[in-house]
Amino acid sequence: MQKKLFTQIRNEWRGNTWLALELLVVSVVMWYIIDMLYCSLATYNEPRGFDTEHCYLVEMGVLTDKSPDYKEGANWHDDILELAERLRHRPEVEAVCLSQNAYPYNGSNGTDPVVYDTLRSPGWTIRRLATPDFVRVFRYRGTQGETPEQLAEMLRKGEFLASDNIYRKYGIRLTSLVGKDFHLFGDTTYNFRLGAALQDVRYSDFEQARFCYSFVFNMEQLGRGYINPDNELCIRVKDNMDHDFIARLKADSESQYRIGNIYIADIRSFADIRRAFQQSQMNQLRNYTVGMGFLLLNIFLGLLGTFWFRTQQRRSEIALHKIHGATNRAVFARLLSEGFFLLLIVTIPALIIDFNLAKLELNAWRNGTTLEWDRLLLCAAASFVLIGLMIVIGIWYPARKAMQVQPAEALHDE
Repeated sequence: MQKKLFTQIRNEWRGNTWLALELLVVSVVMWYIIDMLYCSLATYNEPRGFDTEHCYLVEMGVLTDKSPDYKEGANWHDDILELAERLRHRPEVEAVCLSQNAYPYNGSNGTDPVVYDTLRSPGWTIRRLATPDFVRVFRYRGTQGETPEQLAEMLRKGEFLASDNIYRKYGIRLTSLVGKDFHLFGDTTYNFRLGAALQDVRYSDFEQARFCYSFVFNMEQLGRGYINPDNELCIRVKDNMDHDFIARLKADSESQYRIGNIYIADIRSFADIRRAFQQSQMNQLRNYTVGMGFLLLNIFLGLLGTFWFRTQQRRSEIALHKIHGATNRAVFARLLSEGFFLLLIVTIPALIIDFNLAKLELNAWRNGTTLEWDRLLLCAAASFVLIGLMIVIGIWYPARKAMQVQPAEALHDE
């Protein structure tokens, strides 16, 4: 059987050569498309290092002296802390925090390096100034299993927290330096103890964790001036109690949460904040996906048509096989074998081309490189399977139609 198959393929070398070239081009193009989609989806689905479900952002407002309710001599610092404390005592609230340029999906950032001896984190290390319960609101976790509650206690003791990857360029995990003293805020006269290394905290769903660096510091240590109406007041609501939370909190805001000259100006869910922050990137991803899907569809139809036409042209050959006693299954297996044999032949040169494209950095970047063997082989395998599926469909239906025709009728038509 195999000898006859090789002989037939060799005898039909002209047509098979063009078909093999088509399969080679399709294989490389499909690998490129699958590689790009894989990188986008793998990045999107990476662990974020935080959790914003059931979380809300409260924006505070301040009455001016022109308001009839304005109170002379009111103290911002104390009033804001009182507002946070009252919110903390609502039955549906799990945790409340104040922060400055710290909450997730926030385009306003402050940066500072984290320095230990000769080690210095990248200049774009994000500085998250917040009260201790910040890590409880967004459920940060340590690399050694520290819970949000344990991390909050470290912040209360005056320790700081930082993502485990800030010294990645030195090949050093921050976990190995827990308990050491560091310099922060560009000041070498004060030391700050590292309480724990955090699981990497991503900047957004489209940024890889390995390139996102940050640290968390208790802003209460920096003085009363850091507690002000520009702070972000973030709330985590218990999982089963956030139905209509915004409406209920707004209804109570005037009677219970106007303190001094501080009042609740607006409330937004982090689901809305996340959607708005990433809208342009989501649109771009959707456009890429639709464009690639359209290209894959065209490839599918083109390859399907090629094998469909090729099979229909071989009605007389199918009839001869049946006259000589071949079953429908045997005929179908013979036709499929030809298609898959050609696909196997072009797979090796296709892999070589894929490898060189990745080596030349002409495909998508991930994990700081374009060439990862596991990713290369996975995307090539996915490409092989999809093309194989196209071959099966392109051969199965016309072959089934051809095998339903009586052999004598098929040979007579020829």
